[in-house]
Order: sequence, then C-alpha cells, then structure tokens
Amino acid sequence: MGVPWELVQVAALVVVAAWRVGGSDFMYENKSDKEILDDLLVRERYDKRLRPTVDGALVVNVSVLLLSLASPDESSLKYEVEFLLQQQWYDPRLTYSNKSRYDFLNAIHHHEEVWLPDTYFIMHGDFKEPLIPMHFALKIYRNGTINYLMRRHLILSCQGSLNIFPFDDPLCSFSMESISYEKPAISYVWKNDEDTLRKSPSLKTQNAYLIQNQTVTCSATSWRGNYSCLRVDLIFTRDRSFYFTTVFIPGIILVTSSFITFWLEWNAVPARVMIGVTTMLNFFTTSNGFRGTLPVVSNLTAMNVWDGVCMCFIYASLLEFVCVNYVGRKRPLHNVVYRPGENPVTQGDKNKRDTLGANEIVTCTNCGPNPCTHSANNGCATEVRKKEPPHPIRVAKTIDVIARITFPCAYAVFLIFFFIHYNI
Repeated sequence: MGVPWELVQVAALVVVAAWRVGGSDFMYENKSDKEILDDLLVRERYDKRLRPTVDGALVVNVSVLLLSLASPDESSLKYEVEFLLQQQWYDPRLTYSNKSRYDFLNAIHHHEEVWLPDTYFIMHGDFKEPLIPMHFALKIYRNGTINYLMRRHLILSCQGSLNIFPFDDPLCSFSMESISYEKPAISYVWKNDEDTLRKSPSLKTQNAYLIQNQTVTCSATSWRGNYSCLRVDLIFTRDRSFYFTTVFIPGIILVTSSFITFWLEWNAVPARVMIGVTTMLNFFTTSNGFRGTLPVVSNLTAMNVWDGVCMCFIYASLLEFVCVNYVGRKRPLHNVVYRPGENPVTQGDKNKRDTLGANEIVTCTNCGPNPCTHSANNGCATEVRKKEPPHPIRVAKTIDVIARITFPCAYAVFLIFFFIHYNI
C-alpha cells in the first residue's frame, strides 16, 4: 500500500525545519567561519542592498578610539587625527547556530557581500590616506550582532579665535551620518551613552595638545537635519611655552635693552645710537621671521598688538636719545662770566630800580661787606638778581632721569594688561 503524497510533503517540511533548527547545528560544528558565512548568505538569499529588517529604525552604536594626534600646523589651523571608528548593529539574517565552535565569524572575506551602514564624514578637512582592506575588521556574532571597525586618519580643519592668537584653544570637529538613510530608517547613537572619547594609553602620556573632547548629537540646524548625525569635538591648546621662548621673552629682552641708553651719558652718541638701532633691527628680524608661520588674517590679533607696542617702545627710546642730544647741544640763553672776587649778578640801572614796587625786597650794597635786604624805597643802592633759565645740559640729564622711570613703568603696565586681557 503506497504512502499518500500529502504525507510525503509534510515529512519533507518537517525535515527541512529540523535541519534549520538542529541539523544546521550539526553541520556547522566542523565548518570554518568562511564556510558558515557562505551557507548563511546562500540559505537566506542575502541581499546586501537591503537594510536589515527590524522594528523601527535600525540602531547603529558608534564609538571612537583616538590613536594618535600629530603636531598642529599653526599657519593653516590643521590637525592630524588618527582613530578607530567602531559601528555595531543587528542583522537577524546573519544569526547562526550556538553549536558552532566560533564565538564570532570573521567576515573580512565577505566585506563586499554584507550590508554595511553608508557612514559619511562631514565637517572635516581631508583624508590622510584611502581605506584599504588591512584597515578594517568585520565580525558577526551568533545572535546576528555585527561589529565593524575602521581605521581613519583625518586632517581636520579647525576653528580658532585668531583675534587672541596664540592664546586661543582651537576647536576641531567632524561629524558622521548616513548618506542615504534618514532618521526613520537608521539612528546613530553613541555606544553606552559615552560623552567623551576613549583614548589609547600612549596618547594619554605622549600628547599635550588635546585638553578636552566630547561626543554629542548634531544639532537640528546641522548640514542635513533629517538625518541621524553624531559629532566629535576636539579642543586643542597651543604650546604656549613655544611662544614664550621664541616671541615674548626675546621681545621683552630687546625692549628692556633699548632702555639701557637712559643710563648712559647724554653725549655718548656712538653707544646710544648702536643700542637703539641694533635693538630695532633685531626686533624686526625676529618678528618677521616668526610671522611667516602664522595664519594670515585681516583682523587685529594679539601678536599684532605685541609687535606694535614693543616696536613703539624701542622707537620711542631712540627718539628720546635724539631729543636729549639736541637739547644738550643747544647754546645757553645767558652768557655770564664769573671772575674771581666778582658777584655773578647783572647790575640794574636806575630806571629798573625806580620801577620796583615800594615794598619789594631787594639786595642792598650799602650794608658793608655782608649783603643785606631792604625794601625798595629806602634809598639804598640795589642789585636785581634775575632768574636764569636752566642750563641745557641739566635739562638733557633731567630728561634721561625721567625716562629711566617712565619707560620701564609704562612697559610693565603694558605687560600686565596684555597677559591679563588675553587670559594667559
């Protein structure tokens, strides 16, 4: 008696189901990860063009591990950053048996056959090098979780406050989003809700430029607001010790060196000219040589203020010498010759005596060998002593004395104001 055809079909379905549930477990025990993946892709008729089917949006967990940070390029505000980008999502089509001896399948050879998020980098500078196969890892776990790891080397274009350069902290940002899937289809989230980046141990000990980092979600006003987007903010600091040793300390030394001329004799022309001209030329050379490496901007920066004020002090000290030398070489306005036994006064004539006030005190010559004073109307012979202007040499030396105090004090006030104002 023959077996009904309907029973044969039912038996076949049961065998297929058993193979899917348990038979595959037995078959996967001795297969390599590549063979298991080949079976999965054939059995499920896998199509990499189709997004994994899940309830709601497909969640892609993202994390970033910083590997290295290159030295900054001050002239272009570019920083080189190397990092590992990890993306993790769930694809139910790639689940496999628990009987397999592999905790995960290495899908490096199926990279072009598995669906991957089309993650796109925005708000960055440029890629250092193209992505090649040795620079990524693709792992598939039993429950269908996929872990995709990429190595990236970006040259970031940063934003700095050049008006306070070099005391600013440049902000370097780059964002990641899907190029073709909107928010209802794919949602990017930071893995474990991390708010800072993970850093390699070598980066923590060898790099001093990165002072802060944060991982945030892009604002609604970002490049494309209807796409899920994540942003990485890297806040760097400049090596201020470099600027102190190459700009500020040499500038202070040159400016204060120009003040040495105030302690030299007013007529030491060669020494004072040499100091003034040499300090000015040295400051020009130092400033111009360093300025060639700085960003070119049209607004006033802290470096412009520093160079301008320091040059004004050096130039003012040179002008002070010119003024002192000119005053010291002028002829006196009086020409009184002091002879032995003579009183260095100018004799007043009678008309001048008559014009004196009645109660004005004058020097009298009728009192004997000792001079005495009387009122102008007592009829004694008088001598009127005129007030003589100071000698030009004395004026020149007085200018030097005043400059010794005012110039250093004014420069000290500028230094305090400069470093406090720019929040050093």
